[in-house]
Amino acid sequence: MAEDTRYWASGSWHVTDGRADEFVERWTEFLTWTKQANDGFLTARLIHDLADPGHYVSFAAWRDRESLSGWREKPEFAELFAACRALCTQMHGSNYEPATSV
Repeated sequence: MAEDTRYWASGSWHVTDGRADEFVERWTEFLTWTKQANDGFLTARLIHDLADPGHYVSFAAWRDRESLSGWREKPEFAELFAACRALCTQMHGSNYEPATSV
């Protein structure tokens, strides 16, 4: 499927001081489960803000909107997401669809 037809989940995570390594480990566990248990999952990345050491942004690509929605409805999602969120002072997540590409 062409890249411009993918759907995305993204999060902006502000990790509590001193908990970054634990956060990265938990996020990796979360997305490893995601990859194994969700057919429509394509890929994910966690990037680190060079100017703000406690700030991370995650991106996960999904084949279709139904797969993305189904992921969030699974009981394991709530548990694994909460484990990551517990290490943060602030978190904002949302779902996205393509607008344009270059």
